[in-house]
Amino acid sequence: MRSRPPAGQTTRPASPPAAKARPPGPRSSQTQPDRAHAGTHGAARSGAAPRGSGGGLWLYGLHPVEAALRNPQRRLRRLLLTEEAEATLTQRLGTRNGTPWPLAVERTDRARLDALVGRDAVHQGAALQADPLASPTLEAALQRPGPVLVLDQVSDPRNVGAILRSASAFGAAAVVVQDRNAPEETGALAKAASGALETMPLLRAVNLSRTLVALKAAGLWVVGLDAGGGVLVGDAFRERRVALVLGAEGEGLRRLTRETCDEIAGLHMPGGMESLNVSNAAAVALYELIRQSQSA
Repeated sequence: MRSRPPAGQTTRPASPPAAKARPPGPRSSQTQPDRAHAGTHGAARSGAAPRGSGGGLWLYGLHPVEAALRNPQRRLRRLLLTEEAEATLTQRLGTRNGTPWPLAVERTDRARLDALVGRDAVHQGAALQADPLASPTLEAALQRPGPVLVLDQVSDPRNVGAILRSASAFGAAAVVVQDRNAPEETGALAKAASGALETMPLLRAVNLSRTLVALKAAGLWVVGLDAGGGVLVGDAFRERRVALVLGAEGEGLRRLTRETCDEIAGLHMPGGMESLNVSNAAAVALYELIRQSQSA
């Protein structure tokens, strides 16, 4: 049984609130726009086959490629390396039958990789073609300790990748995104995650509100990160496992998402900035939660 929340915090309703015809809450002061899109939303997809798995995708960069090669759940197709990148990965991974992994290395040059993944991609001489990862079940993800991050229509792949990296760094259990309003798994997302895409469970939810209800049923306290509430203080959650919900860049949390949260809290920002990029806000909020739990 949960203890009474501190004064000023919202208590959980007995059932998910019905949608009401009123204006949405204030825009979050924690995020700034990049390219958010509105659309449909919807229960966490359980073990479904990943979309676009037929042709695979190209991962690039030393950290993403190394992490994918270490991941037994990742189906590998082709590995293209420059001489320097092959030497680096061989040093990190060791050798197996003369190759860094049980996958033949195709020696290439930077010009070919530029043409393959784009001149602006920082590939560091390494590119790996692989199938997308399958989405785990919510039940399986919750077997891991730590808070859960829920992203409400966060659409920029680099933001999602950076959030995966922070989630891994601060010991989160999983990251949940919307099925239709979140980026596909791409090389850009994997590069921003710097290897965390292979180790941090990434769930795609068909209905985000139902997923929040499922998290509540599993014993998590759902906190929406938005300037419309009090200040997020990790000490208040020592005895609770938290699901932290972050809204889309520029749009903030949608009305139904806000109403489904147990409480709304924002970040303490005493400086002159009014907002943070959503990935930075996620990192600060996770640090606040984990710092307090570790000092208990």
